[in-house]
Amino acid sequence: MAVKIWLDDLRDLAYDLEDILDEFATEALGHKLMADHHVTSSTTSRVGKLIPACFASLSPSFVKFKVSVRLKMNGINRRMEELCKRRIDLELENIAGGSSTTAWQRPPTTCLLTEPAVYGRDEDKAKILQLISINEESNDANFHAVCIVGMAGVGKTTLARLVYNDKAVEDFKFDVKAWVCVSDDFDILRISKTILESITSSPCDLKDLNQVQVQLNKMLSGRKFLVVLDDVWSKSYDLWETLKSPFMAGVPGSMILVTTRSADVALTIEPAGYYDLKLLSDDGCWSVFLKHAFGSRDIGAHRNLKSIHLKVVEKCKGLPLAARTLGGLLRSKRIHEWEHILDSKIWNLSDESEILPVLKLLKPAARMN
Repeated sequence: MAVKIWLDDLRDLAYDLEDILDEFATEALGHKLMADHHVTSSTTSRVGKLIPACFASLSPSFVKFKVSVRLKMNGINRRMEELCKRRIDLELENIAGGSSTTAWQRPPTTCLLTEPAVYGRDEDKAKILQLISINEESNDANFHAVCIVGMAGVGKTTLARLVYNDKAVEDFKFDVKAWVCVSDDFDILRISKTILESITSSPCDLKDLNQVQVQLNKMLSGRKFLVVLDDVWSKSYDLWETLKSPFMAGVPGSMILVTTRSADVALTIEPAGYYDLKLLSDDGCWSVFLKHAFGSRDIGAHRNLKSIHLKVVEKCKGLPLAARTLGGLLRSKRIHEWEHILDSKIWNLSDESEILPVLKLLKPAARMN
C-alpha cells in the first residue's frame, strides 16, 4: 500500500511540474509579443528609444509571475526531497533503469512432488488420467497432447506432478518420461536438449538444433513416451511445429502433458480442446493453509481460528498457491500478528500483472519482525 501511495504522490508531482512548464511557455509567448510590440513602437517614439528593452519586462504582472513560480518551485523541490527519502525507506532505490524488480519471478519447476499432501484435486487428477487413457486407445497418431489451462496459482503444475508420479501411469507402460519447465522463453534448443538429457540421463554437449533433434528422434523412435511441458507461454504455431517434429517418431499412446495460463496456447497445441482447471474449494484452501502454517503442530489450542478461517479463504480466492504462501508467511509469527497481516490494505490493490497480493506482502511483512 505504501508503494502505491508513493507512486500516486510521484504522479501528482509530475502533473504539477507540467503545469508550471505550461505557465512558463505561456509567459514566454507573452514576452515575445511584448518585445515585438516594443521594437515596433520604439522606432516611432523618441521616449521609447531611451528605455532599454530589458526594462520593458519589469511589469507588475511579470514580477508577480516570478514570485509565484519561485514559491511553486520551492514546493516542488521540497516534495521531491520527501519522495526521495521515502523511496529509500521503501527500498525502491535499485529499481530504476532497465528491468523492474517488482515482478514476481516464478522459480523453475521439477517433476518431484513438493507438497506433503494435495487437497481437493482427486477428481481433477482422475479426469486427466482418463484423458490419457482415452488417447492411448486411439491409434490415429504417434502422440497426443493434453493441456491443463488455469490462472496463475491455481495449481496446474501440482496437478501435472500428481499425474506424472501417479501409480496409475505405470499401467500405461511408458518407455521414457521427461519433465521440462518451459516458462516464457520458448527456446526449442533448450527444451529439446532437456528432453534428450532426461531420456539418456547424461548431459548433451551438442549446440546445433538439428543435431539435438536428430538424436532425440532416434531416442524416441519406436518408444512410448510421456513428456510434460510445464508453464508454456508461446502461442507460436511455427515454434510448436518445430519442437514436436522429433515426437513423430514415438509410438501411438505417447503423450505430451502441457500446463499453461492461456487457452490460446492450449488450442495451438491441441485444437480439440483442453482441461480447464477450476479454483480450489474454500475447504481445500483452508486445508492447504493449515498444513503450511502449522506443520505438525497441534491447532486444537488455538480458539480464535474461526475468524482467521474466514479471512484466509476470502484472501486466497480459491488459489492454492496463495494459501500455501500465506501459510508459510504466517508460520513463524504469533497468532495475534496474523490478524494484522490479513487486514493489510495490500489485499485490496488490483494488479493487471497477475501477481498475487500475498506475494507482494512477503517483503513488507518481513520488515514487521
